[in-house]
Amino acid sequence: LGFGNVVVDMKSIMGEVLYDSKIAPYMGDWDGVTRSRDYDMFGYFLDYGHKLGLKVFGSLNIFAGGHNYFDRGIIYGDKASWQSICYHEGRLTPISEIKTNYNGMLNPADPEVQQYQIDILKEFAEKYPEMDGIVFDRLRYDEITSDFSELSRRQFEEYAGVTVENFPEDILSWYDADGNRREKYAYGKYFKKWVEYRASVIHDFVVRAHRELKAVNPDLIIGDYTGAWYPTYFHVGANWASRNYDPSLVPEYSHWATADYRNTGYAEELDIYMTGLYYTLITKEDVDRATGVVGQRSEAGMDNSLTYCYSVEGGAEIAQKVTMGVVPVIGSIYVEQYLGDFTPFRPAVEQAIKSTGGVMIFDIVHLGRHHLWDELEAAMKSAMNL
Repeated sequence: LGFGNVVVDMKSIMGEVLYDSKIAPYMGDWDGVTRSRDYDMFGYFLDYGHKLGLKVFGSLNIFAGGHNYFDRGIIYGDKASWQSICYHEGRLTPISEIKTNYNGMLNPADPEVQQYQIDILKEFAEKYPEMDGIVFDRLRYDEITSDFSELSRRQFEEYAGVTVENFPEDILSWYDADGNRREKYAYGKYFKKWVEYRASVIHDFVVRAHRELKAVNPDLIIGDYTGAWYPTYFHVGANWASRNYDPSLVPEYSHWATADYRNTGYAEELDIYMTGLYYTLITKEDVDRATGVVGQRSEAGMDNSLTYCYSVEGGAEIAQKVTMGVVPVIGSIYVEQYLGDFTPFRPAVEQAIKSTGGVMIFDIVHLGRHHLWDELEAAMKSAMNL
């Protein structure tokens, strides 16, 4: 149909991997199905994918360490101290205790966490020198409410050159002046600098990962997969824009972007960038016609605004704008965004191709499950004028 690449998930949100690692735990069973440790799944993908003329990428969830619906993952074992501490509804809470959130995320600012992830990335790159690239996923914080550990507090104070006397309220406030808990948090006096600090943590990790992976294999294509909702992506601490893009000059971003936030942009460290256009509305005209929120808004960092950002066309436009041409942008469509009514699936694929440098479909298993191969074929042929 015109696809040239396949991306294979090799490290789950639980921190378990699907290859024989000397560092990370092996994911040998799930839902009653077992897979022997000596079965080289990724080796099979590489061999068969290359025979088909496909480039084969391995995808690894970076700062994820548990599945809270199943109480499983490295944060439920000997890495419990690495989990994010969230300022959840006015209380500092380990993320493993928040069962409304399936993502058991780690604290990206922890030097031990960072070294562990770098070691895994390098091991994977060394084990499979013939692979074409690595894609980062969940290279971020969990949400705006994380991480509020003492470690992050100390790092922030050093970064900002301040002493936070009222932590976390001087950053994120759940209580009003009378001590009553708010329905929704408010921003404290250090909030914008905190946003900058968190983005600097992710930026510095990307720079290091890029350098160390290229040292293992200079030809390795390094990619990243994030959501496309840039106006609120500061919630998860990942600034995937170009370092030349300055959001502080955009009035709508003035409540979170400092003048130095631009220095946390890491698009220049990527060879490919896939942006998640997880939207039911396809065009900006669809947004104009909408009278309320349409489709799922359950991904980290999303809000319920009715803006062009929350359409395939508008989201792609923003992604292209903030990356400023320094990295190829591939529009990514989530198949099960359209559960219940797959009518928008075909135009979403067509719009992604029209508005970006291609399309990534997440996930191939959904195409079979929902009998969408014919729809995808029609969309691809139409978009590429085949």
